[in-house]
Amino acid sequence: MRVPEHIGVIPDGNRRWAIQNGLNKEEGYTYGLAPGLEVLNLCKEAGIKELTYYGFTMDNTKRRSVQTKAFTQACIEAVKLISNGDVSLLVLGNTKSPMFPKELLPYTKRVNFGKGSIKVNLLVNYGWHWDLSGLNQINSRSKQEIIGSLKSKDISPIDLIIRWGDRRRLSGFLPAQSVYSDFYIVDKLWPDFEAQDFYDALKWYDKQDITLGG
Repeated sequence: MRVPEHIGVIPDGNRRWAIQNGLNKEEGYTYGLAPGLEVLNLCKEAGIKELTYYGFTMDNTKRRSVQTKAFTQACIEAVKLISNGDVSLLVLGNTKSPMFPKELLPYTKRVNFGKGSIKVNLLVNYGWHWDLSGLNQINSRSKQEIIGSLKSKDISPIDLIIRWGDRRRLSGFLPAQSVYSDFYIVDKLWPDFEAQDFYDALKWYDKQDITLGG
């Protein structure tokens, strides 16, 4: 089986899951932590070299404060869990905004834990417009210069994006790295994650015709 080198994860549906289970919307984010850690372990087992999670966006911070506090805390807890493993961790987002959690500032430059056997990226207070803003400052449009002007320049192109929650959209997820990504949708909500979702996505990816535009 052909295994993607880099997988992007969009863990959608936490609020909807909370409502379905008789909880307040903001209570759903905590239930997304265990699935996130399981995906990381599955990626390690499969030999995947890089994994990127969509934490929260600059647009998400327009939600009610009780929700923004909840998903911000969930991202802080996620970093604590991830850093217990053998990973090379990077947290990427707009650190100049007050919405970026100060607890995660030490991880905005890649940090190795253990041997750093898998690169893990977590997008926190991320915005696609923020990421691409450096393009306005360069005159040349060579591939190398474009990549170098990205805030996300340390993140490689994504082979496979898996989105839970039944939505068919990228929601601004790393537009430069997603140009040739294959996009797999899981209908169930993120807290209802099962390992079979991951295996099904890999099987689907193995059947795709990867041309990169050629």
